[in-house]
Amino acid sequence: MEMTKWLNVGKIVNTHGIRGEVRVISRTDFPEERYKLGNTLYVEQGDGDMVPVTIAAHRVHKQFDLLQFEGHSNINDVEKYKGHLLKASADDSVEMEEGEFFYRDIIGCTVITDDGKELGKVKEILSPGANDVWVIKQKDFGPDLLIPYIPPVVKSVDVENKQVIIHLMEGLI
Repeated sequence: MEMTKWLNVGKIVNTHGIRGEVRVISRTDFPEERYKLGNTLYVEQGDGDMVPVTIAAHRVHKQFDLLQFEGHSNINDVEKYKGHLLKASADDSVEMEEGEFFYRDIIGCTVITDDGKELGKVKEILSPGANDVWVIKQKDFGPDLLIPYIPPVVKSVDVENKQVIIHLMEGLI
């Protein structure tokens, strides 16, 4: 039997109020897709069991996504999910537009300048506002580099070969 691959959508860190809402710190690239009403996600239990839950409501409050699940209208229904991971089946993948990538596809890519110098690997992606910033762990030590994901800088992304070509604009590093 083939094992299902799971994507980490977020962590349920607490309950919120008495009406069965949970506070989630999201780890997904697509909260608006994952938390759509009627979508099924799974709460990972300590023994590896996956409990399906269907999204009944979603709203954002401070830095949290607040979710309510169908059939869980009371704090007592969701208390048991505190501290557990919220997952989606990797088969429920989100359709990507050209030039869009999953974070998991970018993290670990080797970053090379358009003149052939290897800088290091993408270690994380920050989303501070208008565009993502890729954090590059330098090959030759030194502080991490912050590269904006914008067309003048990122020239090509080859997820198959885990390679990114960038153009170093003056003052970038």
